Amino acid sequence: MKINKFIINLLFNITIFGLFLGLNIHNSNAYPVFAQQNYSNPRAANGKLACANCHLNQKAIEIEAPQAVLPNSVFEVVIKVHYDTTKKQIGATGKPADLNVGGILILPKGFKLAPKNQIPAEIKAKNKGVFYSPYSTELDNILVVGPIAGKTHQELTFPVISPDPDKNSNVKYLNYPLYAGGNRGRGQVYPTGEKSNVNTFGAIQTGQITEITTGEKGQSTVNIINVNGTKTSQIIPAGLRLTVKAGDIVKTEQSLNVDPNAGGFGQEESEIVLQNPLRIIGYLAFCFCVLLTQVFLILKKKQFEKLQAAELNF
Repeated sequence: MKINKFIINLLFNITIFGLFLGLNIHNSNAYPVFAQQNYSNPRAANGKLACANCHLNQKAIEIEAPQAVLPNSVFEVVIKVHYDTTKKQIGATGKPADLNVGGILILPKGFKLAPKNQIPAEIKAKNKGVFYSPYSTELDNILVVGPIAGKTHQELTFPVISPDPDKNSNVKYLNYPLYAGGNRGRGQVYPTGEKSNVNTFGAIQTGQITEITTGEKGQSTVNIINVNGTKTSQIIPAGLRLTVKAGDIVKTEQSLNVDPNAGGFGQEESEIVLQNPLRIIGYLAFCFCVLLTQVFLILKKKQFEKLQAAELNF
């Protein structure tokens, strides 16, 4: 009986301890979790991708995809997210950090992430240490990746498998669009609407800066007083370099710090053809027939020329 009570008490204490730890775990909010949590479909009706709602700066990307693919074949779609690797971004703690990158690829219905056992060794080598995943269980044709180290992953290679119309009646041999987005660096806005520290912060009123103090965590407090004597204080997060000093006159929304943003988001689109193998066979057969016809035509022409030469000799 004593042993049973001891085991019951032990299990009860372990359960309480586990619940306590669970309550103290902070949510991990990072790209692309923000988009997955707040948007059932990341592409709006106007074509804008959800990532652009938080990553406000625009930076160009490139997309490389095959012009055509055969059914049930594995191929790669590459999103190039190039940037100057010497640039640093302001981390969440206010300290300089390397830029991360992330990507999103919206494929036609039926296309999806290739199974591991079908991915060629060459693509596996490119994606070593990189984890690609579907956007959701309902939208397995939308793939996401990131955040990952930007210095070593400026080209995101998505392994994709094409559908087979003979097995899926909803898929046809047609020309389909591809939509891609690529991001480098942290976002300027959180989904809640709050600014991150990767921003310029403007003065909340016109007036004179009376004092600038630095807090224990490195944040700066800017005190401004207007002509009516109204005093306001606003906090500039740690790590941002101020462009103003005590005694300066500022206007409403005038920037108080240097823009720290070194990243941005870009999106592109392309097209891909799901090609019917019978069309290719038919095309090759047509080319062979044309080639054969041309050969016979030349042989006939040579034969006719020989006949003309023989008639002239008589």
